[in-house]
Amino acid sequence: MAFEPPQRLVRALAENAPDGDAWVEELPEATERAVAERELTVERVQVPGGRSSLVVLVRLADGTPAALKLAPPRYRPEAERAALAHWGGLGAVQLIESAATDGVPPTEGVLLLERLHPEVSVRSLPEAKAWLEAAGTLRRLWVAPPEGTVFETVAERTGRQAVAMRGASAPAEVAALVDAALAAREELLAGPPEVRLLHGTFRQSKVLAGDRAPWLAVGPDPVVGECAFDLARLVRDRVEDLIASPSGAATTRRRVKRLAESLDVDQERLRGWTLFRAVESGVRALRVGRPRDAELLLEFAGWL
Repeated sequence: MAFEPPQRLVRALAENAPDGDAWVEELPEATERAVAERELTVERVQVPGGRSSLVVLVRLADGTPAALKLAPPRYRPEAERAALAHWGGLGAVQLIESAATDGVPPTEGVLLLERLHPEVSVRSLPEAKAWLEAAGTLRRLWVAPPEGTVFETVAERTGRQAVAMRGASAPAEVAALVDAALAAREELLAGPPEVRLLHGTFRQSKVLAGDRAPWLAVGPDPVVGECAFDLARLVRDRVEDLIASPSGAATTRRRVKRLAESLDVDQERLRGWTLFRAVESGVRALRVGRPRDAELLLEFAGWL
């Protein structure tokens, strides 16, 4: 079978590697090799798929449905493997290939996962139910990180992002938001850090229906730090709907309050991290040529 990467993935990787990406060129061969080594039967490539990995729906030699995921090093797939192994299926997709499967050791950048239902995410639920299920799933992931495993910290990740934000060329109104976001980050990092293993990129579309449990998280970019940082990305979910609503600003502030209260997170810290993450994403969208996304994110940030 020819494994052609979905165009959504190709375009997304090109944004981060304008001169081309050798990983994409090698992906068909790498996928064929991963399938053969594990004696998998391929059903189909998941399309349109994500922006950071290729997912192939497969079956194990015994007929068990599974998902084969391949991701480039820049998206830290080995950190994802370590986090999924630590969660052990509690609140997150189960990692099948944690140590070795039938004598085949894990291959760097290749994850073999339990099959969920990719076409059914929490986002498909009515809005109130979607928020409830998403928040409940996220709470289960907030555990102490494993000893001896080094994950990136919130301070480290946002430090890299802050450097890029400072170096960005932006209009005066965007520059003011960047200054506010950077100041919020400095204040939030001033005290002793909370130490929890976080999903890192959590939103409603990252929670899929499963057979073993009703809803399970997928696609973590794990980081260690405070829970408010993890929750901040969820606050801006469905941002396009918020921007289109005449009450979007008020709804956003209510959302911050309700999510903070429901998950026992400090409201002001959640607001601060929501500001930082929205501005960082907006500035990055500007940098890679996605002005519409940038406009939505920066307008949202201005409400905070």
